Amino acid sequence: MRVLFLVAWVLFAAPDVSSRSTDDEAACAEVKEEIREIEAKMRAGYTRAQGERYEARLRKLKSKRSKLCR
Repeated sequence: MRVLFLVAWVLFAAPDVSSRSTDDEAACAEVKEEIREIEAKMRAGYTRAQGERYEARLRKLKSKRSKLCR
């Protein structure tokens, strides 16, 4: 009886991994799309000030991508 209670408790207490996974996948896809958009803008040409902003934004997005995307 005690084992049954323990198993039931673990199942109910466990986080819902499947929904979190789809949320992470959606966020990952969004970050990747933002990176693609900035890289496309950079290929089209930019001023020095724009380049600095693009690079700063890319650093943040790539850091976020490394945490979200697996």
